[in-house]
Amino acid sequence: MLDFSNTEIAFSHKSDADLRNADCLFRAIKQPFIVKCGKGLAQLALGINFPVAWAVKPTLFKQFVGGETLKDCTRSMEQLQKFNVKSILDYSAEGGQSEQDIRYSYEETLRSIDFARNNPTIAYTVFKPSAMVTDELLAKASEKPETLTAAEAKEFARFRKRFMSLCERAYKNDVRILVDAEDYCFQDAIDRLTEEAMRLFNSKRAIVFATLQMYRHDRMPYLQKIWDDSRKYNYIAGIKFVRGAYMEAERARASEMGYPDPICKDKQATDDNYNAGLAFVVDHIDCMELFSGTHNEYSNLYLAELMAKKGIQPNDTRIFFAQLYGMSDNISFNLANAGYCVAKYVPYAPVKKVLPYLIRRAEENTSMAGQTGRELRMIERELDRRKQKRSAVANPS
Repeated sequence: MLDFSNTEIAFSHKSDADLRNADCLFRAIKQPFIVKCGKGLAQLALGINFPVAWAVKPTLFKQFVGGETLKDCTRSMEQLQKFNVKSILDYSAEGGQSEQDIRYSYEETLRSIDFARNNPTIAYTVFKPSAMVTDELLAKASEKPETLTAAEAKEFARFRKRFMSLCERAYKNDVRILVDAEDYCFQDAIDRLTEEAMRLFNSKRAIVFATLQMYRHDRMPYLQKIWDDSRKYNYIAGIKFVRGAYMEAERARASEMGYPDPICKDKQATDDNYNAGLAFVVDHIDCMELFSGTHNEYSNLYLAELMAKKGIQPNDTRIFFAQLYGMSDNISFNLANAGYCVAKYVPYAPVKKVLPYLIRRAEENTSMAGQTGRELRMIERELDRRKQKRSAVANPS
């Protein structure tokens, strides 16, 4: 019986000092004013090239990032592996739109795929398509591809080549690769390329995984479309589910541009959509593989129940549960302890480049209903449990 309230298992990889630091951090994140001020100061520091590593590294960076380089991540990944938790390498530099930034993101992703080859601590690699092309071109190619100029079409062809070469490198290295989902205005072009890559590289097993943001109300029909396509072209579809990350921006853009809101009407509709997706893939697990990326306790329990009903063993590597590094350890480590396949997203990048990611993590924890409170309650419960245990040892009855 899975028990996500077992803090001894959840934090078995954390020292008392680690837990106290996390407690202080989540208390700060819980305050919107502190996060807002921190964001402003961080953006100012980036703008004037003021060094911030001294403040960020012992706090946000330590909690949510594996290291500055692939080599730096090794210790974090080996520590996770001790508890049967795999890693997902994620180069998390954000915001660069120059040709130099694009080229570096592409080359670093190739390095991460090579680093993952025959590495037992790593379950997947991942890439963000918008890091490989400018936002303007990706939006145009997605929403109005027929209006691309000759120069734009040539540049998009370069992007497609980068996209496919990453998937091909993953295929040659026998490393699964997750194609991140993006803003609604980018997604159609990404979907088309991901489908093409799955046809090319998923003939024997799922190497390339499409990401479906289930807060979009059109994702269940799209999931059916992928399944139909996989049957037509005889490949194993890789499906990654997340709830979604851009709701407010999506609704604002839909209103501004005059197209229908792509987001589910409320949280319950999103939850229902997510869980329906899980059930669909489990029902078709003979020709699909599943990556469930969620911090929602019910969805994780529901997936475990679906597996049990279908007679799928917890350690079946066609199904992975996943959470972010530094969050929801009560879910990740209790699932892993029960024998399920679990992975943590392990972001890495130099402090300056990963700072936008860290700001987003802090903002999401502040706005995510109940998430920060749950993290704090779990940490406090474990610290209290350890204190009582030490007291019992020091003062036996």
